[in-house]
Amino acid sequence: MEKPQLSCKLGILSRPDGSAMFCEGETTVIAGIYGPVEVKMQKVINDKASVECSYRPKSGLPGIEDRLYESLIRNICETSLMASLYPRSAILITLQEMHDSGQLISCAINAACLACLQSGIDMKFMFGAVTCFLTKEEVISLMPPISKSDVKALFVFVFDNAAGRIIASHTEGSFSEEQYKEALNLGREESKNVFIFFKKTLVGINSC
Repeated sequence: MEKPQLSCKLGILSRPDGSAMFCEGETTVIAGIYGPVEVKMQKVINDKASVECSYRPKSGLPGIEDRLYESLIRNICETSLMASLYPRSAILITLQEMHDSGQLISCAINAACLACLQSGIDMKFMFGAVTCFLTKEEVISLMPPISKSDVKALFVFVFDNAAGRIIASHTEGSFSEEQYKEALNLGREESKNVFIFFKKTLVGINSC
């Protein structure tokens, strides 16, 4: 099955503790990680670090959909990071959309994971995201249709690399239970390739 090419570049920003530009096909997102850093008194958590996420669209001000992305990615990062090692501090995640060809959410999640790994923050596991598309012809694919109007439904699945468990999902559009299961199985299989790419990238074998 045809699938988007993955590429990335680590450490592209000088100010964050970790950063990554991640591409899924033409979809591109830049992520930066700051932390652990000093946290404002009203946001202090005594037994762990607070995790915050800021998502910036390609143009204009963040909207309701962008706040959804922030909440989703913050929850994923909070689950995977060893926040208990950094009490009374904050870990800040910033995401900048560069281009969207359909896989924006999974691209942002994968960029965040690589930025976390590059920063050296302790993690319980890596997380990787995959986007699947259901076309109006009832075909499930990893490649976005040429026209967004041809997308009947979109599935985003996030897995951990330790046991292949699904730790988050996001869906849009209409689909059957069988189509959801088919997309989930396809996403789980493709996530293995995402984690292979992560590991190769971190040792400098496959970066752009």
